[in-house]
Amino acid sequence: MSFKENLLKKIAIDRLAEQVIASIGTSGGEKKTDRSAMRRLIEMGPHEFRKERDLDLFLLELEWGKRWILVLDNELPIYDTTAEDVGLRKSPTIKEMINIRNAIKILSDKDVKVGTKEDSVNRVRNAWIGGLDLSFNLSDLDEIENDGSASLNRGYSDGVIESLTLFAELLGYDTAPKPLEILHCHVIGATVTKASGEKALGPVVIYSLIRNTLQLIETPVGIYDKSMIERMHRVASGKEKGEKEGPEVFNFLKTEIVNKKWPDKTGNALQG
Repeated sequence: MSFKENLLKKIAIDRLAEQVIASIGTSGGEKKTDRSAMRRLIEMGPHEFRKERDLDLFLLELEWGKRWILVLDNELPIYDTTAEDVGLRKSPTIKEMINIRNAIKILSDKDVKVGTKEDSVNRVRNAWIGGLDLSFNLSDLDEIENDGSASLNRGYSDGVIESLTLFAELLGYDTAPKPLEILHCHVIGATVTKASGEKALGPVVIYSLIRNTLQLIETPVGIYDKSMIERMHRVASGKEKGEKEGPEVFNFLKTEIVNKKWPDKTGNALQG
């Protein structure tokens, strides 16, 4: 796969992992783990499905040379044992439970359990991302910039947002916190902290889905800075221009990455 495809896959893996983690509740609680999202996460990488008794098991190589079993239930336990042993421990029959040796296994699985809950999700996430080639060179960044600019010219909002999302991933930009959100706009930027301790976003990229306009404000906007927030809304509505607009914004984001001098596929610094 291309760098762009691999980066999009990484973003999808991270989002699914966070969705699952957000759904995990406490033992015995009413909150249920999002098994559908976890299944989709597992299916993003190499896996083998096996039905054992009433259990959905996934055989996964999460570390080199080690094949473990993840049970798709609310706890998401990972076991270092056989599928048959997991079936005995997790879904025993009455006859099996009255056997002393089996009872010991059923009552305690500490000897074979590798992880559970959030730890299990992160093991899967890290393994799948670790298998992706995320090295890149300047031509990869040019492709993202050109795709974004072309999408903007055609009014293709999904394409614009995709390019912004890819650049945001490389730059560590976040989506706007609630006080800086703008209706019908996709807003991203670098999260910073002002000397006063106020959280801020800057530079700020604003893409209006209604007007199909792309603007950039270089000055950080604090979450309590009323005047700058008002300026953001004026820029978003077209009443005022940002420091960069249109395709210039994509070029700005690409240049920010180049200036970080991240290594390319040859191990050399990126050249602008």
